[in-house]
Amino acid sequence: MSRSNDSLLYEKILQKDKQALEDLYDKYEKILFSFLYKMTEDRDLSEEALQEVFLKIWRGKGHYTEDKGKFSSWLFTMARNTAIDIIRKKEKGPVPIDEIQPAASLESSAEEQTEWKEERMKVHSAVSKLSEDQKGIIDLIYFKGFTQQKISESCNIPLGTVKSRARLALKNLRKFLDAAEGREKA
Repeated sequence: MSRSNDSLLYEKILQKDKQALEDLYDKYEKILFSFLYKMTEDRDLSEEALQEVFLKIWRGKGHYTEDKGKFSSWLFTMARNTAIDIIRKKEKGPVPIDEIQPAASLESSAEEQTEWKEERMKVHSAVSKLSEDQKGIIDLIYFKGFTQQKISESCNIPLGTVKSRARLALKNLRKFLDAAEGREKA
């Protein structure tokens, strides 16, 4: 039995062949997007799920073998499951940062809990030093779970501006956090 072209592309992708990923994306992007859109009736969610599917393939998650059936069937099943996961995650909504605790904190010592609180305070302090534009972008992306595309549309800001603000905000956060670490060590 000869191997399908899709299987060969998939094997190349597992070896980090970017061209193979592009070829597979070009082949399935439109039909997968249509499938996801019919399922979700949400353009942003469909785009997010599509992107996530190809990231999973690139990272080698949900490994495909020919004994699982046709590659396209496996791909559509992965797309369906990814969309369901994203929908469930969005239905739960983002968790406020004050409620986020590391998994180990349930049994952690008082010292670990104190360290976690200190780290959280450092992050809050660093965020408070950002400009209002950058603060807003960080809040929407990381604390409220918005996509950059959704922020662009809802705030009527060009997507490039949203991306620039997010990148600059993260750069500034890193600078503020590094400075805070430097003061502690001094």
